[in-house]
Amino acid sequence: MDLFDFVNSNINIEEENTGDGKKIYSVTEINNNIKNILEESLGTVWLSGEISGFKHYSSGHMYFTLKDENSQISAVMFSGYNQKLNFVPKDGMQVLVYGKITSYINRGSYQIQVFYAQETGLGTLQEAFEKLKKKLAEEGLFDASHKKEIPYIVNKIGVVTSKDGAALHDILSVLDRRFSNVEVLIYPVRVQGEQAKFEIAKAIKYLNENHKDLDVLLVGRGGGSLEDLWAFNEEITARAIFASEIPVISCVGHEVDFTIADFVADLRAPTPSVAAEVVAKNRKDIEEKLFLIKRKIIDDIKNIVAVYDEKIKYFKNCRALSKPYEIYEDKIQYIDELKEDLINKIKNLISDKEYKFQLSLKKLELLSPLKILNRGYSACFDKDNKIVKSIKQISVDDTMDVKLSDGIVRTKVEGVL
Repeated sequence: MDLFDFVNSNINIEEENTGDGKKIYSVTEINNNIKNILEESLGTVWLSGEISGFKHYSSGHMYFTLKDENSQISAVMFSGYNQKLNFVPKDGMQVLVYGKITSYINRGSYQIQVFYAQETGLGTLQEAFEKLKKKLAEEGLFDASHKKEIPYIVNKIGVVTSKDGAALHDILSVLDRRFSNVEVLIYPVRVQGEQAKFEIAKAIKYLNENHKDLDVLLVGRGGGSLEDLWAFNEEITARAIFASEIPVISCVGHEVDFTIADFVADLRAPTPSVAAEVVAKNRKDIEEKLFLIKRKIIDDIKNIVAVYDEKIKYFKNCRALSKPYEIYEDKIQYIDELKEDLINKIKNLISDKEYKFQLSLKKLELLSPLKILNRGYSACFDKDNKIVKSIKQISVDDTMDVKLSDGIVRTKVEGVL
């Protein structure tokens, strides 16, 4: 039995004979018949698997892959059915679905059209992701205190990604458009597969050891399924990023994709293009900012000059500087007045004291013993020059001095009566 006989025996369609009597089918005819065979032979089924490559389009339809350890099948869940879901599907989620096995005629691929789905737990990769995330978080690898600041202006950028991927093209396009004179050092690595994690970690270490002049590292790739991005969920990749002395921006996948690398990196950019925009400030933005800084400096200088100009004008018109003699002339006159007032006060004080002194002299003269002597009295002093107040102080033959108003008479005691 040849190929034509085999197909004809299994697919019942109206024949279109060729010149030699063999039946020839169109691709659409074959795909339509395969679709009918699948739907009629398998019908609706319950299927358990892990979601991968999940996409929810603006049309409302959901497209994803269901997989187990050894195989996978494409799946579609149209908006009319997925509106009834009580959970949000995502990569790594283990689900139980109900639907019919069919084929997509345009591509000639079979798939399951899902009518109903329920969550049954995390998939193997998702469980590994959550376990490693918890471990590294407890070690402090995600702490904000370890995050290094991304320089505002960069001169040299290191890029760790695939040399053939769209991510590198997007990064270079953005850099060229925004700030073309920035230097870019590319370290090509595999970003998918078992060896990718080792190459990424090696690249980060190499650039840190041999290119310390790099201002920042962009580490990432384009979007993909959880499996595609898994190299950025490996512990060796996370620890290499954490150990980097050069600030690292993680730019893995699309905006909705999160990896362990995103949590460890100093900054997460949702896409490689956004990462390039972060590190390469738009030339016009920089020029505008410099213009504003320049204008502010000029305005500040003008304000300072204006302030000191006012001070100069003040000091210029100040009487102390313009007519200093008027100040000391007034002060001299004031000092003269103080001097004259002080002299007068001193004279008055002396006059008062002199008057009081004369008055005291007169009082002393009235009480002076000399005044008494002038009236005919005298005073006697013994040999020790002590005044004699009683006859008990003297004896016969003692010598005494008799004080008179005009002199002293020395006498000898001949008797005491």
